[in-house]
Amino acid sequence: MPRQVLNLDAIEASLRNVQAQFPQINKSLRSRRDSLDPGIVANMMAGYRFVDSLLARPLDLFAMGNLKLFLEMNALVLFGSGEGAQAGAAFQLAATEQRFYDQEGGGIRGVVEWYNLHRANSVWRRTAGVYISILSEPQLFIEGNHRTGALVMSYILAREGRPPFVLTAENAKAYLDPSTLITETRKHSLVALFRIPKIKRYFAKFLKEQADPKYLIAL
Repeated sequence: MPRQVLNLDAIEASLRNVQAQFPQINKSLRSRRDSLDPGIVANMMAGYRFVDSLLARPLDLFAMGNLKLFLEMNALVLFGSGEGAQAGAAFQLAATEQRFYDQEGGGIRGVVEWYNLHRANSVWRRTAGVYISILSEPQLFIEGNHRTGALVMSYILAREGRPPFVLTAENAKAYLDPSTLITETRKHSLVALFRIPKIKRYFAKFLKEQADPKYLIAL
């Protein structure tokens, strides 16, 4: 059996706690969000289980032959692991795949190029930069960019022995408000030139501060 890397029970407990407290969290946010229903949490856990399975294998998510794994993460956070649910979303999945590969100025090629150019950076800065590349306009996916971005961050961090990123009731506002600001920033714009470096520094520091070893079983 592959070894488990992520503490999935601890991650789920945290997400369930966020779900219970989300009505109050939502009131404090810069931009209100849809309710965090049980289905979203279940789909995120399907995503974390998928990340855990990737971590047990010697693969590089950013290698050209593995890019379809980003699409699998996105499908999981949106529709879960049930074949019926994903089959019913075939049109959206196909449209997402086309956007993912072909979108000018916002496809996966730009994310991978950024990552490869910054492999010498600290894991915190690389993780922050990839997250910003996914969320900033034009976004990588049609839907689910925040959730998929959280899974990608978790993969990058855990692959280098750091705890995954997990949303908690305590860090929700500090994560969600800057994330909203990223989605309002267009790649390669004048605004991005001044805003993105500051957000990247913020997120790198935030991720380092939020690294909780209870979410990691194996180093």
